[in-house]
Amino acid sequence: MTAVIPVAKPVSQMQLAPGSAVTIPDVSWSEFEAILEELGHKRRARVAYSQGTLEIMVPLPEHEKPKELISDFVKALLRFQGKRYEPFGSTTFKKEGIAGVEPDACFYITNYQRMIGRRRLEPDDPPPDLAIQSDVTSKTKLDAYAAIGVPELWVYDSGTLKIYVLRDGIYLVSDDSPLFEDIPIKQIIPTFVERAWQVGNLQALEEFEMAIASK
Repeated sequence: MTAVIPVAKPVSQMQLAPGSAVTIPDVSWSEFEAILEELGHKRRARVAYSQGTLEIMVPLPEHEKPKELISDFVKALLRFQGKRYEPFGSTTFKKEGIAGVEPDACFYITNYQRMIGRRRLEPDDPPPDLAIQSDVTSKTKLDAYAAIGVPELWVYDSGTLKIYVLRDGIYLVSDDSPLFEDIPIKQIIPTFVERAWQVGNLQALEEFEMAIASK
């Protein structure tokens, strides 16, 4: 009988094509931390960890274009409303021993002053006020975001935007954004994301800014 010998290789040696994702079960928190360290900060792959399962994915242009554009839309909305903010991009947010996520984009608004100049997150730092995910390669881990305590989460998928609002530790689907109550976010964001595929990001952003200024 031939013995089966397990082979272990560093995660950093995995060759993942754009648009692919791999799920690894039974990953301990210490292993997750070690994998993050191994992968480093300058990488294309994104990771999500929840309830002992680690997902590693490499985004496609179909994923990157909407998330960049929606991030620009949020900045325009915040400027329009006179709100200050600090963008934290795809920073890794962690809840010790429970969850770890890297949003496509995120923003500190209520706590923006506290986060000015922050080069690394501190253990007592609050979660961002808004996180954005573009679901193409994989699906957003709502339980991970809930564990970290992100108050508002936007998930864009196939021309539809879902707004999740955290209430008592559970995400509820909302028709409106608490951050932008007077703007029909669910309708206007997908409209101009799709518009960008036709006319380009810059023109779509310019048209978006004109649309919100007229409301």
